[in-house]
Amino acid sequence: MSRLEQAKLTVEGMTCASCVAHVQKAAVRVPGVEACQVNLATGRATVRFDPARTAAPAVAQAISDSGYPAFVQSDGEHDHHDHGDHSRLWLRRAVVGIILWFPLELTHWLLRLTSRHVHPPGDARDWMTWAALILSTAAIIYVGRGFYVSAFKALRARTSNMDTLIALGASVAYGYSLVALLGFWLGAWGSPQALYFMESAGLLALISLGHWLEAHARHAAGNAIRQLMTLAPPTVLRLDEQNLPHEIPVDQVNVGDQILVRPGDRVPVDGAITAGRSSVDESMLSGEPLPVTRSVGDEVVGGTLNIDGRLSVRATRVGQETALAQIVRLVEDAQEAKPPIQHLADRVAAVFVPIVLCIALATAVGWYAYGTTQHWSSAGTWAAIANAACSVLIIACPCALGLALPAALMVGTGMGARRGILIRDIDALQHAERVNMIVLDKTGTITQGRPAVEAVVPADESADTAGSPSAQGRLLELAATAEQFSSHPLAKAVVARARGIGAVLAEPRAFSNEPGLGVVAELDDSTLLVGNQALLEKFGWSGDASLQAGGGKADTVVHVAQKRDGQVRRLGYITFTDPVKDESAAAIAQLQRMKLHTMLLTGDSPAAAQAAARAVGITNVRAAVKPSEKAQIIRLLQSPQGRGKMVVAMVGDGINDAPALAAADLGIAIGSGSDVAKETGGIVLVGDSLLGVPAAIRLSRATMRVIRQNLFWAFFYNLLAIPWAALGMLNPLWAAAAMALSDLTVLGNALRLRRAKIDGSG
Repeated sequence: MSRLEQAKLTVEGMTCASCVAHVQKAAVRVPGVEACQVNLATGRATVRFDPARTAAPAVAQAISDSGYPAFVQSDGEHDHHDHGDHSRLWLRRAVVGIILWFPLELTHWLLRLTSRHVHPPGDARDWMTWAALILSTAAIIYVGRGFYVSAFKALRARTSNMDTLIALGASVAYGYSLVALLGFWLGAWGSPQALYFMESAGLLALISLGHWLEAHARHAAGNAIRQLMTLAPPTVLRLDEQNLPHEIPVDQVNVGDQILVRPGDRVPVDGAITAGRSSVDESMLSGEPLPVTRSVGDEVVGGTLNIDGRLSVRATRVGQETALAQIVRLVEDAQEAKPPIQHLADRVAAVFVPIVLCIALATAVGWYAYGTTQHWSSAGTWAAIANAACSVLIIACPCALGLALPAALMVGTGMGARRGILIRDIDALQHAERVNMIVLDKTGTITQGRPAVEAVVPADESADTAGSPSAQGRLLELAATAEQFSSHPLAKAVVARARGIGAVLAEPRAFSNEPGLGVVAELDDSTLLVGNQALLEKFGWSGDASLQAGGGKADTVVHVAQKRDGQVRRLGYITFTDPVKDESAAAIAQLQRMKLHTMLLTGDSPAAAQAAARAVGITNVRAAVKPSEKAQIIRLLQSPQGRGKMVVAMVGDGINDAPALAAADLGIAIGSGSDVAKETGGIVLVGDSLLGVPAAIRLSRATMRVIRQNLFWAFFYNLLAIPWAALGMLNPLWAAAAMALSDLTVLGNALRLRRAKIDGSG
């Protein structure tokens, strides 16, 4: 079997959950299609297929043939559907419908409240009857055209959708009224009956207005991802061989091109700084509002904002390989995926419209039987049938059911992306809200993951000047002189500290790395040795080995020695540690206030692990654990023999913690911000701040709470409203208003997520 491929399609004309079910069925009927996921809120379908048996255009054609025009999205295209035209179409229909319906409806009620009709409704001499007939006919033709065309396409495809219900409802109201009026005029019955001409026009107007408001709400729900898509500028300034800038479209940039980024410009692509220094606002990636300083050698990410310096950047990732493109792709995938909670809604939606049609038919039969037993007139019986059946058809439209979950997911995942929280696996949302144990790696998670100088200790500490700032500075200056050409992380830490105190570094005559030992630098009158004890011994030093302990508190010790005239003299040592991130303690405190257990799980020494745990407030520590053993500990926590079968989230750097992240109920990877799509874990925190962990848990809880509320109200609304309508307690106009209100309620509830407090102390 050939490898499956995936394609995204834009699907037009979907209005309810039944439409979604029909599009899915049309796609999976194509030979070679393995799966299809359809998102009503985004108007997109994602299909997985065998390229040896079919192709994406064939799937799109099959969906189009079923009554829903579909188009294949090309690589890098995010939305082929013109939401603006769609919204304007519904607005135009709504405005025309309201003009045709509301003035006459208002006049009718004013006359009823202020005076009595001279002629009964239906009388040929009653001008309102003629006006209602003419205006409702115009509404059926213009406003109802879209509903009737969609319903006819569904009928031709031997299926049904929401427009089927609306078209039938409007037709029943209008058709009954026309028959009742003609029957009275022709003398078939002696008294005029209640007419529903204006109700048929009003329900089309109100539903069109509801669709326009719904389109606006959907647009608002997708604002986050659209804002991300607009962060990358459309043009860039590429530097030529003479270092002169030329403006070109961003899609013409190639890897290796030199790009000029001026103050106030957004970085167009991912790259490395080759010249300049500036503050860069990376909040679009990390969610952190404070800018960071970037200089030569540092990486910058496309979409970030250059604040105050001029930068030359060598492009390293362009097009769909940039971090921004990967983030947008991940968010889109998350929005279009379906967590397990959606399956029940899908099963109900697949049969909902046929069930409603049966209920409407049963309602008509019931009212006919009741009217017969009560000896109603024929016209009166049919009036009751039209009122009840039409109300059932209108109020039972399942659009709220189809929007309940995808609208909440759109808002939740989009809001997370803007705060540097990427949902890679939609099931992670459901797992995250149930988590009660947070297991954290140390290096790169709680700590910064890069060494920093902790102490500079000159030799012969008993001397008066040994511990003085001048003695420490001189030792640091000599060490940095030797280390300045090394790429080792410890060497970079030494050089950074020396330059931070303004040390002037000499230029060695020669420099060499001693693998596994340290570095050797030749000066004019001596040789500098910076490394471990074995390096010093290799060059003839013999000293007290206990000096290597460096006090026993630091993670690493580096000795500094000088060889002159054949003699090696130890000048002192430098200790290093991996500093705890500034926000780690606050993040752990937030997790504990959320009633979550915390554990530090690390391969570092017990002393280093305990020091880091004390700094952030963790009491449960497992140290000296091999990477292969971390997953076993996770599984032990999850077992009933553990701490009462914990639901475990593992937080790590996404590289050496991959087995533990996979074993946990929820994997949270702290990403680098430059290649998020390759990170492991169901949730990726783009920035390096641990504050994203409690924020992600809060986001999950808020999103799942809104999803459950939406599904409850969507089901509860129909369970309550359908019997009410079937009993004749609603007229079609109120049914239309209630149906539109149910859609807006679901969407409005989803939009509340944008105000959810996922930051702070929780």
